[in-house]
Amino acid sequence: MAVAIITGASRGLGRALAGALAARGWDLVLDGRDAGRLKEAADALSVHGTRVSALAGDVTDARHRAELVAAAWRLGGVDLLVNNAGILGVEPLVPLEEHPLEAFRAALETNVVAPLGLVQEALPLLRQAAAGAVLNVSSDAAVEAYRTWGGYGATKAALDQLSAVLAVEEPGLRVWWVDPGGMRTDMLAAAEPDEDLSGTPEPEDVAPVLLRLMDERPPSGRYSAPALLGSR
Repeated sequence: MAVAIITGASRGLGRALAGALAARGWDLVLDGRDAGRLKEAADALSVHGTRVSALAGDVTDARHRAELVAAAWRLGGVDLLVNNAGILGVEPLVPLEEHPLEAFRAALETNVVAPLGLVQEALPLLRQAAAGAVLNVSSDAAVEAYRTWGGYGATKAALDQLSAVLAVEEPGLRVWWVDPGGMRTDMLAAAEPDEDLSGTPEPEDVAPVLLRLMDERPPSGRYSAPALLGSR
């Protein structure tokens, strides 16, 4: 049975991806900072009959990252690593002139350093998988200059570059860095509290689109959910 590690799985896109993979019979290792929310998400997956290991913790903690990979090993290995957990750094977003440096450092730790650390921890198992893959959740803020999104966007740009180099260094794996597009999530609401999100897609609308990467296994590279949806 295929095994996936998904960070930030207690809500939003992480939770939606977990549900979509569980419906396909995947076993899962789920991470989230809120133990109650994470347990609720894991319990909801029980209807699919798959094995779920839910470990509450912070991905910036090296010990927690090691526990996630160890849990996946007990389930049989790591076929897919989804680095989805992320923080804005400051809520609501502010111009760079006002961006607290400590908040930027925290965003770098969560959005860049932690994904790299988890990749390093999981690589031996990913290399052993028949079709190992890494999916790093990016943002259009990594490539577009949006006012107030500079700090967060810089962390996602860094994650994109790490992903691109990993793809070169690990040709036996698929490495996808994916912009999911705007979604109706707590994070987007916190980033721009005055924004009307009523017409924004739900994470559950985006997750099936991202699963096309597992189905079609395109070359390693940067993809966007809107473009994948449009190519159907």
